[in-house]
Amino acid sequence: MYDTTHSIDARTAPYAALVLRVTLGIAFLAHAALKIFVFTLPGTVAFFESIGYPGFFAYLVILAEFGGGLALIAGAYTRLVALLLVPVMIGALLQHAGNGWLFTSEGGGWEFPAMWTALLFVQAGLGNGAFALRLPLPALLRADPT
Repeated sequence: MYDTTHSIDARTAPYAALVLRVTLGIAFLAHAALKIFVFTLPGTVAFFESIGYPGFFAYLVILAEFGGGLALIAGAYTRLVALLLVPVMIGALLQHAGNGWLFTSEGGGWEFPAMWTALLFVQAGLGNGAFALRLPLPALLRADPT
C-alpha cells in the first residue's frame, strides 16, 4: 500500500506553489500584453471573429489574462482565479485542437494550452503558497457565509 502521509514535503510545498503561481501569472500577463501591444486590440478582435468567437470575447480574454495574471502573482484569491482562468484556456485549447500535437505546428498545437489548463487545476489544488496576500473571502465564497 502506498504511504501518503509523507508524500508532500510541507516545508517546500508552499514555495513550489509560489513558483507555479508567479510563473502562471507572468505568462498570463505576457499573453495579455501580446494581444494589446503586438496584435493590437482591433487585430485581436478580428482574430477572435475569424475563428468564430464573438469579437467582444477578445476584451474578456484580455481582461481575464491581465487581471488573473496580477491576482496570481499577488496570491489574491488564487484558487478562485485559477479556476476562473480555466475556461479561457479551454477556449484556446479548442482552437488549437485541430492543429496537431506540437505547438510548432502551423496554427500552434494543443499541448501548450492543455498544459496550462492542467497547471491551473494544480494551482487551484495547491492554493496560495508562500508570500501571498491573505485577503478575506467574500461571504459568498465562504463555507460558512455568516
